[in-house]
Amino acid sequence: MSDELKKRLLTITGTICLVIGVIGIFIPILPTTPFLLLAAACYLRSSPRFHSWLMNNRLLGTYIRNYTEGRGIPIKVKLFTIALLWVTIGISIGVAAPNLIVKIILAVIAIGVTLHIIFIRARKQS
Repeated sequence: MSDELKKRLLTITGTICLVIGVIGIFIPILPTTPFLLLAAACYLRSSPRFHSWLMNNRLLGTYIRNYTEGRGIPIKVKLFTIALLWVTIGISIGVAAPNLIVKIILAVIAIGVTLHIIFIRARKQS
């Protein structure tokens, strides 16, 4: 596979991951962080321009840098994220989940995501 083809595939993959990550901001069951980190990694290896744009983006770049550098997230953001997660999961379980197995899977995912958020280092300033 040529270097140019690899770069194009990585750029496309990075863009898809970026879109999924941004959607994950609004849909708590969809993870944001892994997709944004993967997008940054793909762009790093394929497009300095896209990587620079992502890492210097006012919202997403700060989020990625804080996560990768272990700076954590503010307590208010953690609390808001967990509350939003449980509200949307609760609605999904109560309204949209077709059977008990799906409800259990959604609850387990919500517990896992909640624990992940809790164990991310809390940053004192917001």
